[in-house]
Amino acid sequence: MGNFVERCKISLPNGHDKVLLHSCCAPCSGEIMEAMFASNINYTIFFYNPNIHPFEEYKLRKEENVRFAKKYGISFIDADYDKDTWFNRAHGMEREPERGIRCTMCFDMRFEKTALYAYEHGFSVITSSLGISRWKNMQQINECGLRAVQPYSNMIYWTFNWRKNGGSERMIEISKRECFYKQEYCGCIYSLRDTNQYRIIHGRERIKIGKCYYKSKN
Repeated sequence: MGNFVERCKISLPNGHDKVLLHSCCAPCSGEIMEAMFASNINYTIFFYNPNIHPFEEYKLRKEENVRFAKKYGISFIDADYDKDTWFNRAHGMEREPERGIRCTMCFDMRFEKTALYAYEHGFSVITSSLGISRWKNMQQINECGLRAVQPYSNMIYWTFNWRKNGGSERMIEISKRECFYKQEYCGCIYSLRDTNQYRIIHGRERIKIGKCYYKSKN
């Protein structure tokens, strides 16, 4: 099942047997999903991204992730679109830059929810697709993940570097193969604002939600 390329076999740390994968979107999680599937790792997807704005964009990203999960028969946990709590936590950080304290808050919030679900449902390992993107600060993401599992003595955050050994390149190839929806900004309203300001300054059109998809080579 699936178009797998040659990969090194990977395994969960410390003999663990299943993992809860926090997924931010299908393009970022596609390579991770296929890599774990190819290595026979038992995993479940946890979709909790209340930062994504507007709701139309949130639905598109979630639906693409659901579609790909169904293709491989992977369990998909659809968590709340808890945008009001996200906006409350982001209050006062509206002008913070990307990769700054607002992003730390956002990662913390999403990983705290992931870790709680993992604790309540018997997962001892969590990880995330966020770190595969070159636009993200992997150290920042890992620190948030490690912090989220601290309240749970028998839980670990898997800091595997999904970018290495061609992971970032395969992420793009899978996105093209599957014709995934191609989001053009990180996700939150402030990222949308700043990205549009940059585009306008450089003579480009504003982002049009739902208009951009990866194009298959076939």
